[in-house]
Amino acid sequence: QVQLVESGGRLVQDGDSLRLSCLASGFPFSSYTMAWARQAPGKEREFVAAISWAGGGIEYYADSVKGRFTISRDNAKNTLALQMNNLKPEDTAIYYCARSTTGGWRSSAIDHLGEYAYWGQGTQVTVSS
Repeated sequence: QVQLVESGGRLVQDGDSLRLSCLASGFPFSSYTMAWARQAPGKEREFVAAISWAGGGIEYYADSVKGRFTISRDNAKNTLALQMNNLKPEDTAIYYCARSTTGGWRSSAIDHLGEYAYWGQGTQVTVSS
């Protein structure tokens, strides 16, 4: 079955960098658009970034992280990553890895959480000021 396991979250300081990883299994990883989302305490889950299937070469970011976060994938290792630089206290959240319901890239809805049918358990990122 589809499994997504996140890792890499920890306590960091304001301005630090951190790299999250998501190990995927149970499906042809290179064929699916993948994404990261996050949920801060008391808030709804929100989209962070997405990357298209292996041949698409497309990335998309939420405005709040654009220029600071980079999403990438290693299809040989079935791994999705999120490089986070210049972290701020407002980036504190549980970060989730997600797989799109279908393999395609729908530009009009790529930041809609409903586009993603499978989710990992999340990894906690805490940024201290």
